[in-house]
Order: sequence, then C-alpha cells, then structure tokens
Amino acid sequence: MRSKSDKKKPLVPRLRFPEFREAGAWEVKRLGEIFQERTERDSSSLELLSVTMSEGVVKTSQLDRKNNASSDLSNYKNVYPNDIVYNSMRMWQGASGVSQWQGIVSPAYTVITPISTQKPFFWAYYFKHTENIEKFSRYSQGVTSDTWSLKFPAFSSIKIPVPTKADEQQKIAHCLSSLDEVIGLQAKKVQALKQHKKGLMQQLFPAEGETTPRLRFPEFREAGAWEVKRLAEIGEIVTGTTPSTKKAEYYEDGIHLWV
Repeated sequence: MRSKSDKKKPLVPRLRFPEFREAGAWEVKRLGEIFQERTERDSSSLELLSVTMSEGVVKTSQLDRKNNASSDLSNYKNVYPNDIVYNSMRMWQGASGVSQWQGIVSPAYTVITPISTQKPFFWAYYFKHTENIEKFSRYSQGVTSDTWSLKFPAFSSIKIPVPTKADEQQKIAHCLSSLDEVIGLQAKKVQALKQHKKGLMQQLFPAEGETTPRLRFPEFREAGAWEVKRLAEIGEIVTGTTPSTKKAEYYEDGIHLWV
C-alpha cells in the first residue's frame, strides 16, 4: 500500500436534492462496514460473467472477444444479482459494476455484497467518482501500475462518506441512471445517423465502372454524367518538406508512388 493518509473532505455534497438538504452530513465509514466479500466457489454450471470499463458486469458470451477462461472453472467465484464485482487490478481505473445476473467470474475479480440496506447502483456510480478512484489507486498494492491490485482487505479499510439515509442513495442512483438512459438513446440516434450517412455516400458517388450517381439532387438530375479525370488534372501532387532520396515513378493514370 503506497499511502494510508486520507485528507479531510467536505461531508455534504455541493448539490443535494431538496428533501435531503436538512438530513445532515454524510457519515464516514470504512468500506468493510458496508460490504463483505463473497467467496463462494465451484458453480461451474453457471454463466460466465466479465467486468468491462464502460458497461460494468456483462455476460462474457456477449463480448466481441476471445474467451480466455480456464477449462477448469471450479475456482471461479459465484456472483448473484445486485452483487458488485470489480477487477482487482483495474479498480483504480473504474473497472467495476453491479451484476444483473447469477453467474461466475474469474478469480482475478473481487465480489462484494452489501451488509445492510445499501443501494448497489448508488455504489456502482460512487465507485467511479474521481476522488474514490484516487483512493483506490493509493490503496492498491504493487510496484508499478501494471501490477497494482486492490484486494478486499485493503479495499475494506478505505474510508468513504456515506449518506445516512438509504433513500438519498436511491435518489442519486435513479437520477444518474436516468441520464444514462438518455445518453444511450442519443448514442443509438448517432449510430443510426452514421449508418444513414454511409448509405448516402454509396449512392451520392458513382459506383465502380459508372459515371452517374444512383442518387442525385433534383437540380442536377439533367446535368449529365460525371467526367473522368486524372488526379493530376485536379490538383498538384507535392511532397513533404523533408528531403527524400526515394525516386518517384509515374503511371499512365497520373498517379505516382514513391519507391
């Protein structure tokens, strides 16, 4: 552990929902008072889960990457809905999330579950807060960032301000998840527009071997076919300012290559 010091931080958020403005300051607690580690193993028949930086806990089968899981899953850890799973070597980068499924995860992950009436999704967002990420970094053990690891004993000793009311946790989680839903919808719209643009480009430019686009604006539909020209007729081809010892070879179509 590189440092155990914790600077004092304000215990009241700068922005608070009206119904909690008189609820008092947040309490400082060790994470070991809030979470316990889930260490159950040997459920190889359950679905394999993974932790991603952007989407949290997901089904490994849905990832577009090679499955590197061991053939022997007997040492894999059990996960239940509303458990929080984090990558022990990437917690300081925000690799954590709430599981929606029952399954198993690699021994490289740490599985934690709330001891009391905590709201898992509040903690999923809170663990990605800049100040908490910095704490996870400081409490991770290892010589270099490639080897830093935050196991549960070190994790459990970290002190974090906590809302005294579970309702406030729920309110914060609901607010942030609503924003995530809006962001998700906007992302789908952007992706749809990108696909639309890609389709337009296929039609607004002539296909191979053709001289007229398949789709044309009304005022240009009678303008005739596009002309075929060498690139040398359109612009001057120049080299960079760095002197080159390479020789330029020109071809009949006007294009040249440096060889």
